[in-house]
Amino acid sequence: MSWYKKIFRKEEKESLDKGLEKSSQGFFDKISKAVVGKSKVDDEVLDDLEEVLIASDVGASTTIKIIDRIEKRVARDKFVGTDELDVILREEITGLLLDNPHAQTGNVDDTKKPYVIMVVGVNGVGKTTTIGKLAHQFKSEGKKVVLGAADTFRAAATEQLTIWSERVGVPIVKQNMGSDPASVAFDTVQSAVANNADVVIIDTAGRLHNKVNLMNELSKIKRVMQKVIVDAPHEILLVLDGSTGQNAFEQAKQFTAATEVNALAVTKLDGTAKGGVVIGISEEFQIPVKYIGVGEKMTDLQLFNPAEFVDSFFKKR
Repeated sequence: MSWYKKIFRKEEKESLDKGLEKSSQGFFDKISKAVVGKSKVDDEVLDDLEEVLIASDVGASTTIKIIDRIEKRVARDKFVGTDELDVILREEITGLLLDNPHAQTGNVDDTKKPYVIMVVGVNGVGKTTTIGKLAHQFKSEGKKVVLGAADTFRAAATEQLTIWSERVGVPIVKQNMGSDPASVAFDTVQSAVANNADVVIIDTAGRLHNKVNLMNELSKIKRVMQKVIVDAPHEILLVLDGSTGQNAFEQAKQFTAATEVNALAVTKLDGTAKGGVVIGISEEFQIPVKYIGVGEKMTDLQLFNPAEFVDSFFKKR
């Protein structure tokens, strides 16, 4: 078993390296231009580096913290060459992410049965695909999974989730289009309890309407589920599209204001050079990035590991 895990870990790391290839290449291209003809990390280089980090979608707040850490290091070490900048950046960004007291560990809490995950996010971010891949991973671990199609405002949403349930081989609870989403959530949780399921994954509508309506809708779904399981949902997972860069920050602000998001999934990192958004979102919102999507395969939705992410991000091609 340990031998298998080592091989799986290696494959997972290779997927992460490949998925962040565009982000890494774009980042190093910008860094190279910023330090060309310079040998020492000085104020000018740090100003250029700040621009590179912001242009790489790391976000202004997180960029300031990274630059501050590097400034302190430069002041301490007196002379720091530009040839050391890659290593220093890697170490300081890793340190910043690992210093986050909300850094994610583990997958689901096995003491909660069934463990209820409510998935939120706007349409088009990869929400349904994320749910399908999660269901596959949980089932591969030997867990009994039930899906709930509580996005009843789009027929396509229920159809897509049904296709994933059939593909993965897990049951789905659904109702007619236009049904009350809270009713679907209630039926799903009730079915999961009756069938001794381990994990429940509830899809919700991806409309980013005004915050009051969104809050009311999600709050109602939570209240109804709590009639069956008092502390449900155990996880409110916000799915963000990494390829949208700063727009992902805005969505995170909207949804964290509307409901008690306690986990994030950042998808579509393989198709973009905006992987830096994971660093900013992880640090700025103090909500753990739990999953990252780095490819199309079922196994390309990975548990986020800050150290490994930064290692892949800084891997020169």
